[in-house]
Amino acid sequence: MDDFKFPYFFNYPPYFTLQPVRDTREKQIQLWKELILKYCKHHKVFLINLEEEFPLFSNTSIDRRLTYESREVFLGALVSEGRAEWMDKGHKKCLILWRRIQDWADLILEFVHEYGLEEGVTTLEEIRTGDETQGTELAGIDRVVLVKALKLLEQRGKAAIFKGTSADDEGVKFSI
Repeated sequence: MDDFKFPYFFNYPPYFTLQPVRDTREKQIQLWKELILKYCKHHKVFLINLEEEFPLFSNTSIDRRLTYESREVFLGALVSEGRAEWMDKGHKKCLILWRRIQDWADLILEFVHEYGLEEGVTTLEEIRTGDETQGTELAGIDRVVLVKALKLLEQRGKAAIFKGTSADDEGVKFSI
């Protein structure tokens, strides 16, 4: 059973149409940005493809659906704040950062410290799907997000990423 609680505006038809009045549109964009981040965090969604149906962008009980333009505007607002990134030049796929890359990097460091993984080599897959990861926010982390966070840690001298022969055996050594 999905226990996600939708905000009041989700059942208000005008919020599914881009509002022409600037102040109203700004409020609408803010509400949708917050909803997208909360929904994606709750459901652990990292990627939204604008060319595919996404459950958040329609409400069958009021027979409303966001237009492509609306979805692009709302996601574009998240991109401009650093809370999302376009994955392609055509703005069709959007990486949702319900946690900023810096925050993911900090979470990874906490995980490494908690499980005593300093100075050892760990595969990226172990971070995403390993036994220690289960039940944590790192469980199932999107590979793109993980790599971005690890590269940030690498830039700061806290990690070294090792390329493997395949994506499954890429590793990282932490030095905290």
